[in-house]
Amino acid sequence: MIHQKIVLRPTVAAVLLLVLTTIAVADPPPRPLPVEQPAPEKIDKAIERGVAFLIERQNPDGSWGSARNTKGLNIFAPVPGAHHAFRTATTSLCISAMIEVGDNSDEGTAALDRGEAWLIENLPRLRRATPTALYNSWGHAYSIGALARMYDRRPDDKARRERIVELIEGQIDMLRRYECVDGGWCYYDFNAHTQRPSGSSISFVTAAVLVSLDEARAIGVEVPERIVQRGIASILRQRKGDFTYCYGEYLKYQPARMINRPGGSLGRSQACNVALRLWDDEAITDDVLNVWLDRLFARNLWLDMGRKRPIPHESWFAVAGYFFYFGHYYAAHCIDQLPPDRRAAHQDQLAQILLRLQEKDGCWWDYPLYDYHQPYGTAYALMSLARCRR
Repeated sequence: MIHQKIVLRPTVAAVLLLVLTTIAVADPPPRPLPVEQPAPEKIDKAIERGVAFLIERQNPDGSWGSARNTKGLNIFAPVPGAHHAFRTATTSLCISAMIEVGDNSDEGTAALDRGEAWLIENLPRLRRATPTALYNSWGHAYSIGALARMYDRRPDDKARRERIVELIEGQIDMLRRYECVDGGWCYYDFNAHTQRPSGSSISFVTAAVLVSLDEARAIGVEVPERIVQRGIASILRQRKGDFTYCYGEYLKYQPARMINRPGGSLGRSQACNVALRLWDDEAITDDVLNVWLDRLFARNLWLDMGRKRPIPHESWFAVAGYFFYFGHYYAAHCIDQLPPDRRAAHQDQLAQILLRLQEKDGCWWDYPLYDYHQPYGTAYALMSLARCRR
């Protein structure tokens, strides 16, 4: 075999060097334009309207969401298990939201009591729908968060507290069972359909789980170190140098795909950053949180263009609509992690976005998902707005 030595002409080499240098020099992070602080009563009124929507739309059995509202293209959801998972996750988010915003009206208290009763009765039966569909990961994660908030709601009821801890421990055990073989969690297994899912771990699912596990830890529930560390490792394998995160581990060898670039990661970086921060990753500094909050608000249209589109990932950077309120909710958690003197500008940015997008009936929604999208979108938005109060 004859080997030829490749020699670049000086002009070509100079151009190539210039291109490589240009690529290597990172652009300064985008900064959002300043916004006015929303009037506190405006935030309170929006929260009041959102709570009223949840009370109005609660199912008679105490849950939120259903499979009734379909469209021409529906998310793959094998019955009945997928809808058990969707309803459990949605109900859990609504319970969390109503506790966080602190609505003490008779109607709100009664709705919350019904929701809690439904969750306590139905949660132990939550499993994956099929070997392929693991939407139960969302139900396990968000139910832990709801139960952790419920724990302090009636602190004098010892039996209730013991039952809540028992339920949380059961959900942690479910997360242990449904952990991916390489660590972390997913919602599809298109591979071997094994008892321990062989599907690719998904960065933002794992992040949501880790945030909920931290909430369980905060009320004294013991969380297995092994699943936490394996979950962290799975996110780190998907993290790029600029703190963008791959959609899933199956894409880690295609880091430049649109969905893995900063515009595609806007809805994921917030969740992954705060999850790693809560579990003591020293790389997630205040500056990292601040830069990515600025990115979210300055480039918000990349997420907004996907909002309400009926086909997942059809928007620019392959953004799906259901990342919108998810991303803003975890951005609110990131704001909470900053020192008090660095929160105000981000709180105002987040509040202005959410206030502008509230629907006429008081809800928020970002992706048509059967009849779950309005309750879960409203719950995410309410918890986000609650963190915007000064």
